[in-house]
Amino acid sequence: QLQLVESGGGLVQPGGSLRLSCAASGFTLDNYAIGWFRQAPGKEREGVSCISRGGGGTNYAEPVKGRFTISRDNAKNTVYLQMNSLKPEDTAVYYCAADAHPYSGSLRANAYDYWGQGTQVTVSS
Repeated sequence: QLQLVESGGGLVQPGGSLRLSCAASGFTLDNYAIGWFRQAPGKEREGVSCISRGGGGTNYAEPVKGRFTISRDNAKNTVYLQMNSLKPEDTAVYYCAADAHPYSGSLRANAYDYWGQGTQVTVSS
């Protein structure tokens, strides 16, 4: 069974940092481009960042450019999202998703095939 599991969320003060992890089970993650998405209460799910199968291609949404960094360790079957200089508006449930198609840099949710259950990130003082 293909499964993605996010971890690393929590409560952090504005200006703080968190590192999210997306671990895969039941399949080899390096066959997929991976995206991170987030959904705040009352808002639509939005793309945050994505990374190609080998890690050489990345894309970021404008609100997180310069603050978030996506990376992957295929040997550990895990993708990471390092989030620095966090703001209250970053508060959301964060999801990772896998795309079986050739990497396109897409941050559209409908481009992704498999989804995790999400991890809550709350930025508040």
